[in-house]
Amino acid sequence: MSFNLLNIASSGVRASSELLQTTSKNIANVNTVGYVRERTEFNTMVDNQVGRGETYRLLNEFAQSQLNRDTSNKSFFDQFITEANRVDTIFSEESNNLSTGINSLFNNVQEALNQPSSTVARSLVMTDAQSLIDQMDRLSGIVLDQKSIVNEQLEIFSDEANSLIQSISTLNQNIAAVNGTNNAADASSTYNERDKAIRDLSELIDIETLDGPNGEKLVFMGTGEAVVMQNGAFNLFSMTGDPDPNFKEFTLDVNGGKAVPLEVDVSKLKGKIGGLLAFRDDILVPAQNQIGQMGLAIADAFNEQNKLGMDATGQLGGNIFNIPTVGAYAYQGNSDGVTNMTATVEPGKGSELPASDFIITYTANANEVSIQPIDNKGNNIGDPALADISSGEINAASIKRAIPPALPIPDTVEESFGLKVNISGNGNVGDQFQIKLNSDAASSITLATGRAEDLALASPIRTANDLNNIGTATISAGEVTSVTSGGFTSAPGLTNGEITLVKAAGTNDYLISDGNGTNVAVTIAPPGKNVLAGLGAPYDSYGFDFDIEGTPATGDTFTLEFNEGGFDDNRNGLKLADLQNGELVRLNVETTATADNHKTFNQAYSGLVSDIGVVTGQAITSGAAFDALAQQSEAWYESLSGVNLDEEAANLLRFQQSYSASAQVLAAAQEIFDTLLNAAR
Repeated sequence: MSFNLLNIASSGVRASSELLQTTSKNIANVNTVGYVRERTEFNTMVDNQVGRGETYRLLNEFAQSQLNRDTSNKSFFDQFITEANRVDTIFSEESNNLSTGINSLFNNVQEALNQPSSTVARSLVMTDAQSLIDQMDRLSGIVLDQKSIVNEQLEIFSDEANSLIQSISTLNQNIAAVNGTNNAADASSTYNERDKAIRDLSELIDIETLDGPNGEKLVFMGTGEAVVMQNGAFNLFSMTGDPDPNFKEFTLDVNGGKAVPLEVDVSKLKGKIGGLLAFRDDILVPAQNQIGQMGLAIADAFNEQNKLGMDATGQLGGNIFNIPTVGAYAYQGNSDGVTNMTATVEPGKGSELPASDFIITYTANANEVSIQPIDNKGNNIGDPALADISSGEINAASIKRAIPPALPIPDTVEESFGLKVNISGNGNVGDQFQIKLNSDAASSITLATGRAEDLALASPIRTANDLNNIGTATISAGEVTSVTSGGFTSAPGLTNGEITLVKAAGTNDYLISDGNGTNVAVTIAPPGKNVLAGLGAPYDSYGFDFDIEGTPATGDTFTLEFNEGGFDDNRNGLKLADLQNGELVRLNVETTATADNHKTFNQAYSGLVSDIGVVTGQAITSGAAFDALAQQSEAWYESLSGVNLDEEAANLLRFQQSYSASAQVLAAAQEIFDTLLNAAR
């Protein structure tokens, strides 16, 4: 009896001691991050002995997986909102408001119209033009700085993720080494460390886990790619820029970089890395492109209209702004063919430029490339255009026309998207180049002149009705459409001299003459709009035109001449001022004939600021929802796996009492045994 009693007492002491150790371990690790509380349980007493105790971690894997998912989503929005709020604040600052600079520029153009011969008034226009350039440069520079910060953070987070992946792989191997052995129970700290590494990784990217052999955890990205595999194998992340080295792409290097890296679907990537990439793609890239697009549209429109006027020195107008030329980025997978590309805006086509980047690809046809607009995530927008590059240039004239539907070849679009691309060298089929004209332009636009006199407020032509006319007809002020078509000389003056139009005796009959003095009989049918264009060659190539309004009498004479000395004229200045209300900023690549696909400068900038605010606001709302979910998941997980000091304190008292009781039984057994020994002496 005493033998059985001794065994029972000693087993009870050992069991209570083990329970106390487990409780003490839980209490000691109450503040240890990643610690999962443990519990020791025993089987029913067999053969008068307490069964062997088993210590295990209190862990609900479903709760743990849910916590990891919610952690990824919360980290995504936390990172996105932090970055987006900064940019939203920057664009909301009055000092950075491009609309203010645009309005000030055109307000001073209006002032100059009131006194076109005033050098002071013209100087204010040039000063505001420089201020607008500086403002765009500053705003573009801020966005570029944010892109640099994003790249730096991506490198840091990528390295951190790689370190965690390697750590998880190593811990998997350590766990596999003791799995199924007597040392497995002592590896709880290794399990805790691995779970913490997995949760830390979930803050960086969206992950899923599966149970592998020998206690291993296999880790996959939410998009399906494996990062930690069995037997210690793992894949690492890398940040590469192809073709733009400053635009980092997130890739997964398979098999230690020995195979082609996998491009990660960033639209489905969560965590801090996903938040950074989404912020860059949804806010920074569109903002940079739209700022550049507006700058190029303003500069091109102002230049082209100024060139149609006459400046304060009596010369034809020139460029006010220098429009930059950017180099194309060659893809790393291109062949050895030597090709250099530069791109700019084709003069007069700035309103056709969308706020996108472009991919130029050599097709299977000789001297042909395709022009494919892409969105902020690199996806194709619409259909590509095909261009003939036999001249070494891509422009509106080089675009191949749509092929008749009867032919078994798909139609192509018929525009160059406002691009002018110069090409030197020979490319091979499949070679690709990326053009980032918009993003590189906003900080590169400069003033072509600082002289107030170069502002061309006057029209280079003027018209007059002869004082002796007796009819009711009048000649319009005239419209200049081109100064390069042949109607103007560099002197300057009219190439063909003064144009005289005399009403002849017949109905709708006139005599027209220019500098050669020869009268040519012509017919001008009412209502007499665009007279020169209606007369055909050579008059339709002069680059200017006029209307005859009303009813002329026979012999009535009308003249058109170069506007020599017309410095108080402001007709071209009126057109410069009207650019503010012109819808010159393109909204979309894909459009229809009835779509409203252009906005004014102010509308375009207001839309940009509004878009940033809307995206940021939506992120804040979503972030609040996922933050609440993460808190719920955290509370659920902690209720199962976290250490509760009240519960552990109660257990400590209970196990102490159990230990004391077992010790009392052991003492009684010892006393009985001693009594039996003494009785036998």
